[in-house]
Amino acid sequence: MPSAQFSDTIRTYHRYLGYFLAGIMLLYACSGVLLIFRKTTFMKFDVHYEYQLTPGLSVIELLSTLNVKGLVAESETEQAIQLTMGNYNKQSGLTELTVKEYPLVIDRVVHLHKASTKSPLFLLNIFFGSGLLFFALSAFFIFPPNAAALKSGLKVAVVGFAMALLVVTFG
Repeated sequence: MPSAQFSDTIRTYHRYLGYFLAGIMLLYACSGVLLIFRKTTFMKFDVHYEYQLTPGLSVIELLSTLNVKGLVAESETEQAIQLTMGNYNKQSGLTELTVKEYPLVIDRVVHLHKASTKSPLFLLNIFFGSGLLFFALSAFFIFPPNAAALKSGLKVAVVGFAMALLVVTFG
């Protein structure tokens, strides 16, 4: 049985970590909601790009060089290649693309969820995940083992875990 001092210490850490993580959770919640709409144009606007590429590229070379997600060649003539998001002039190499992008700040927030080890944001993701793990586990040490709040909290936690498992499995 944890001592009262241990419970108070855990409660203090839990409280201040909760306050600290509240700001990070706000950003993650917003980026999570935006990612639901990532395949739509919600909150995106058109950005026009012009590239000077090597003249005479084939469709495969062009798509490989541009490396834009969802970019497809629609048609090809001797002078140009028509793309889903623009066109490429085979004689001059001039390529014009119009893509949908988030505004800079929103784009940065959305990349929180997409961060990999190649991005410095992965450190924030590791810290945030570790903080949430502590936050979730420390909730069970705030109350004494015989407290009614702990027993009902354990039941709610089991229901939440089961629901998340069902949604992940069958969703």
